[in-house]
Amino acid sequence: MRHGRRLVGGAAAALLMVTSLIGAAPSAAAAAVTSELTAAVTAKLLGPAELSTADARPDTRITVSRTSGRWAFGTAVALAPRQEDAHPTGSIFIARSEPAGWRIAFDGEAAFGELAAESPLVTAAERNVLTTTPAPMYAGGDYRTGMALPFGVGQTWTLTSGPHGWGGSESPYSSVDLAGGDQVVRAARAGAAYTMCQGWIRVIHDRGYSTDYYHLWNSISVNGASVGQGAALGNTGTDVTCGGAAYGRHVHFGLRQNSAYVPIAGHDIGKWVLANGAAAYQGGARHGSAWAGAGAGLYNYGALGFNQGVVDANGGGSLTRRAGPGTGYGSLGSVADGATVTISCSANGTSHTGRYGTTALWNRLSDGSWVSDAYLSTGVNGPINGWC
Repeated sequence: MRHGRRLVGGAAAALLMVTSLIGAAPSAAAAAVTSELTAAVTAKLLGPAELSTADARPDTRITVSRTSGRWAFGTAVALAPRQEDAHPTGSIFIARSEPAGWRIAFDGEAAFGELAAESPLVTAAERNVLTTTPAPMYAGGDYRTGMALPFGVGQTWTLTSGPHGWGGSESPYSSVDLAGGDQVVRAARAGAAYTMCQGWIRVIHDRGYSTDYYHLWNSISVNGASVGQGAALGNTGTDVTCGGAAYGRHVHFGLRQNSAYVPIAGHDIGKWVLANGAAAYQGGARHGSAWAGAGAGLYNYGALGFNQGVVDANGGGSLTRRAGPGTGYGSLGSVADGATVTISCSANGTSHTGRYGTTALWNRLSDGSWVSDAYLSTGVNGPINGWC
């Protein structure tokens, strides 16, 4: 892909011409603007790779799906070779022509939200999601996603591969492979959905998260459509239109936050906490004290609420509920390992050690009883619904 010169002055008028010529033979001016925009998006997509030899650069697919005045919107994909440990990468972009040239932002970047707030190409429903301020929530100890597993709630699918990189063995281990059930792949959480290329759908959610679904057969064709949690995106498959390899139908499910793939380990998805293994494709997931490794089944319990936790009795069968924040208070019964509880508020009490360490934090449940936070998986190392 050649380097295009920067546009000045008349870029807005030329891009308006592109809009008016949709469905007609493009003029030389419209084609020039499209070429300049494509070159600018490609340069941003490839980054330092743009400086390498032409033979070493990945092939790219830039799709301008919407234009209006000096604005453009679309997808930018770097295709991958059709081999193992390779997957395509890409972004959704918003571009605005300015006197100094094209200003381009990719989904997850702070500038993307700024442009989305102004762009006439972004619908009101999209704007609610796309203008989310990026923040490294997981880095601050908050691993809550509000996501279900990417298939029907109440179904059990096979975790064919544990956490691994989006492209294979590289870090971070952002992805897992899932197969089975009715083979219908569904959105893990509500958001705005985009077709990156055939067989690959990205859904942008709130809190800076997005999820990728690859190798789909019969994938939907979407350009910012609002989808609810559980919306059908396609079927498990072996599609590698944009590169990579797939042996046996499945969905390659990846987690992104802000503008990059992030470690999926530690995040709660479908009330399972993903965990890495000794190497890529190993590892598994935990629900309460129950462990499921690669090759085991995962039951989709649905999304864990942001004020909820899953009881992890650390090998015990149940957790004692108390009348106050400590073992000195009377017993009010118990709650089973793996049960979902709703937390009203928290307070400090007697100290206990669970799977993830020692804490004096206790949580008051919605029924008025108290349990130690040492035996709850909430996605947060601290109170999740304020102090009592």
